[in-house]
Amino acid sequence: MTTSLPPPSPAARVIIVTGLSGAGKSTALKGFEDMGYEAVDNLPLSLLERLVGEAAPGVRKPLAVGIDIRTRDFDVSRLLAAVDTLRTHPDLDVDLLFLDADEHVLARRFTETRRRHPIGGDLPLTDGILLERQMLSMLRDRADAVIDTSRLPVADLRGLLEKQFGTEANPGMSVVVMSFGFRNGLPREADLVFDVRFLRNPHYIDALRPQTGQSADVGAYIAADPALAGFLDSLKTLIGPLLPRYEEEGKSYLTIAIGCTGGKHRSVYVAEQLFHWLSTLGRRPTLRHRDMPGTLTASAADVHHPAAGC
Repeated sequence: MTTSLPPPSPAARVIIVTGLSGAGKSTALKGFEDMGYEAVDNLPLSLLERLVGEAAPGVRKPLAVGIDIRTRDFDVSRLLAAVDTLRTHPDLDVDLLFLDADEHVLARRFTETRRRHPIGGDLPLTDGILLERQMLSMLRDRADAVIDTSRLPVADLRGLLEKQFGTEANPGMSVVVMSFGFRNGLPREADLVFDVRFLRNPHYIDALRPQTGQSADVGAYIAADPALAGFLDSLKTLIGPLLPRYEEEGKSYLTIAIGCTGGKHRSVYVAEQLFHWLSTLGRRPTLRHRDMPGTLTASAADVHHPAAGC
C-alpha cells in the first residue's frame, strides 16, 4: 500500500522594509498591513529571528518588518547578516526592500512635517540626509528591491507593493517596466536603462503635444519612425535571454526603465510595447509611467496599445 505524502507547506513570506528616513517606510508598512501582512515597525535586530520563528510553519501570516536607523541596535552589517541567516531556513521566503528618495524631496518632507532627522543632531538637515545615505549604501546595494518614492503618490506606492509583494502566488522574477523623463532625473531603482530620445519627438507637433504616448495619434506618429522597428527588435533580442539568466542568479526583481526627454510621449509608447511583449512571454510584468502620475497598470489586458509595432 502506497501512502502519499502531504504537499510541503508554502514558505512563509517575510519582507524586511528599510531605507532612508522620510522615504515612506511607515506608508509602505501600512500598505503591507492592508494586503494581509502582519506589520511590525522599528523592531530591534536582536528580536528579528525570534519574531519570524514564533508561528508554526504553514499557519503563519506573511510578515513585514520595519528596521531602520532609528532602531536601538541598528547596524548595517548585523542586519545583512540577520537576513542571510533567515534565508537559510527552507520554510522562509525573505526579501529585503529598500525605500529611497531624492535629497531635496526628503528635505521638503522633513520641513513640512517639522520633524528632526533621526541622525542629524546639530547638523543641517541636508547633511544628515547625506550622512544617512552614505551609512546605508551597502544595504541599498544588497536589497532585493529598491523603490524610489520621490515622485510616487501614495496610491501608486501601494499599488506597486501589491504587484510585487501581493500574497497571491506569483512565481518567477517580478519585472517592472517604467517610462521616465531624463529632465526629471534617472530612476534610482532601475536595473536596465534605455534611451529613446533618438526617436522623432511628438512634442514638436502642436496637435500631439498635449497628448501622451498612450494615445492612438501619438502612437501612430512614433510607430512611423523608421528607427523604431529595428530598435524594438534589438531590445527584445537583448532582454529576452537576460531574463532567465537573472532568474538563475537568484534575482527576484528587475526594473527596466525607458527614458525620453519629458517622460510623456516616446518613453511611454515604447514602455507599453515592451510591457505587451513581456506579457506574451507568459510574464506578469508591472507597468509604471513615473512622470505621468496615477497611471500604474496592473495587467496586459488593461493597457491600450496604439499602433502596436512589436
